[in-house]
Amino acid sequence: MGGVREVGWVAAGLVLGAGACYCIYRLTRGPRRGRRRLRPSRSAEDLTEVSYDEVLNAEQLEKLLYLLESTDDPIITEKALVTLGNNAAFSVNQAIIRELGGIPLVGNKINSLNQSIKEKALNALNNLSVNVENQVKIKVYVQRVCEDVFADPLNSAVQLAGLRLLTNMTVTNDYQHLLSSYIDGLFHLLLIGNGSTKVLKLLLNLSENPAMTEGLLSAQVDSSFLSLYDGQIANEILLRALTLFQNINNCLKVEGFLAAQPPFAKGSLFSLLYGEDCAQKMRALVHHHDVDVKEKVLAIMQKL
Repeated sequence: MGGVREVGWVAAGLVLGAGACYCIYRLTRGPRRGRRRLRPSRSAEDLTEVSYDEVLNAEQLEKLLYLLESTDDPIITEKALVTLGNNAAFSVNQAIIRELGGIPLVGNKINSLNQSIKEKALNALNNLSVNVENQVKIKVYVQRVCEDVFADPLNSAVQLAGLRLLTNMTVTNDYQHLLSSYIDGLFHLLLIGNGSTKVLKLLLNLSENPAMTEGLLSAQVDSSFLSLYDGQIANEILLRALTLFQNINNCLKVEGFLAAQPPFAKGSLFSLLYGEDCAQKMRALVHHHDVDVKEKVLAIMQKL
């Protein structure tokens, strides 16, 4: 896979060998008057009040999961999800929560009509998804998460939480195919979000997998996509957009790939990336002031 990609969320766990960064997300409940510690009783509700960096043991996590399963109180549900999500930032607890049957309990909460509960559940699943074994159980929620990402308002908390989870779930190639029918929507979301780096990170994961190349190149993409290759675009976005092109270009060079592919329709990503307008933009970027941009452009042009 490609080089290590940057992660802009609160804290990141680097997965060596995967060629990408998983993202750990710290959950918050909002302002607090002080750092309350556990009372001696250590009841399940007490556990929802621990500080974000306090690690619970297996017995405490089991109590917390029982509370999540049994309560109908939205405030307690949200607090329990926050505590579980923060504890899922620790690798030992990622496995414990799975072994206690916690993933379905958390996953079912993404169906909640309460947007805050839905967001907290997505954030908890995001942290749990750093564990590859957990992904086997989390994959069943990918379709619902995709639907929520496209249905929610731009940059809403639920949409951003969903994008983080989908990005973690596509760090490896195992579950990328689950997003095949949503690629057009991802490009649309990218463009209406003015080159959203979160969507670009997700597309970058897909672009490294030759099995996803045909789906990416077949996607119907508005011509405004090429504006991501304008010289004045922010470097972070420009470099990621160039890496997307570079990854796809590398996948196209896989022996026999092009010969086996049908013609791509007008308006497809293929027609944009390999058209004259994009070629002109690449030639202009050769003179870009940033060395990294110039190096990527030259690497792309050498393989065209």
